[in-house]
Amino acid sequence: MGKFDENHSVIESLGYIARGEYGIPGRRYFIKGGDNRTHHIHAFETGCFHIIRHLAFRDYLRRHNDVVHQYAEIKYQAARACGNSSEIYCQLKSEFILLHEKLALEELSLQ
Repeated sequence: MGKFDENHSVIESLGYIARGEYGIPGRRYFIKGGDNRTHHIHAFETGCFHIIRHLAFRDYLRRHNDVVHQYAEIKYQAARACGNSSEIYCQLKSEFILLHEKLALEELSLQ
């Protein structure tokens, strides 16, 4: 991540705010849009387990339409209940994500 860290000012020049690891070791996280967030970027080292689990969850959702609908409802309810707090929003989704992330990794035989 050294070269990435040296050059993250390029991303900031595009209106993104650097948030560092933001709770995930080895990640670099950027947001754009402030309270009305429009974009976010996650950057990881190649082969980092955290990106593997993120992509496994994404691909799992693509394979399980029923889970997509459940997740959409959880996200909707979390957005209504969080009072515009990203921390609360994430907490309200966490149990669902952890369960399905585990299932996604099991499908890939990675856990």
